[in-house]
Amino acid sequence: MAEFLLFRLYGPMAAWGDIAVGEQRPSAPHPSKSAVLGLVAAALGIRRDQDDAHRALANGYGFAVRVDAVGVPQRDYHTAQIPGSIARLKHLSTRRDETLDRGNLYTVLSSRDYRCDAMYTPCLWPREGAPYPLSSLVGALKGPRFPLYLGRKSCPLALPLTPAWLTAETLDAALRVYDAQMPEAQRRFIKERYLGQPSPGRDLYWEEDAVMAPGAVRYVHSTPRQDIPLSRKRWQFSKRDEHYGRLTGN
Repeated sequence: MAEFLLFRLYGPMAAWGDIAVGEQRPSAPHPSKSAVLGLVAAALGIRRDQDDAHRALANGYGFAVRVDAVGVPQRDYHTAQIPGSIARLKHLSTRRDETLDRGNLYTVLSSRDYRCDAMYTPCLWPREGAPYPLSSLVGALKGPRFPLYLGRKSCPLALPLTPAWLTAETLDAALRVYDAQMPEAQRRFIKERYLGQPSPGRDLYWEEDAVMAPGAVRYVHSTPRQDIPLSRKRWQFSKRDEHYGRLTGN
């Protein structure tokens, strides 16, 4: 038997950042490992400049995510005022301080992508050297130190995370156990929200060391994804292999 931590992510809007060039800020259709572990880090009270702590999380836990509802894509034409280069070199404590010098502001334009009304079930399992027991992660997600959001601060959670620490023989079995333990209020919400939508199977993305029962997924492909944090402060990430398949029984 193996240990798993599962929880649920849902909100009116979510943004799972992808490689961004120029004005376009795209969103992947499902959360990256760095996004989910960034949320866990915020719950634990780990700050963005604590690179060693973020790397320990990335190396210490395997990751998978089930897409329960892919949501609807939406694009926002976004404008923001930022200070000139000289002002950016100064220590400014707040966003208000940045905009006090009205003569040294310029406007940046960008298009930002979101996923609306999407729902996901992330899953973590400990590896050798995991920095926290799963029970501690459950406690942090129930009482987070910092505010939690779905990729961007403008994307708050709309359902409780409902974290669960459980044991199962395989990842797909853990997902079934988690669904069976779902609070009745969430079960009604999901049924009313998504009942009648076509569901030929739910997509699952997982890492190499995930254990699944034979035939649990119809395997499709593997692809590299650049979402292992090297430096949160400088937004630098390394690659890992992500596997994709469609669940046959969940």
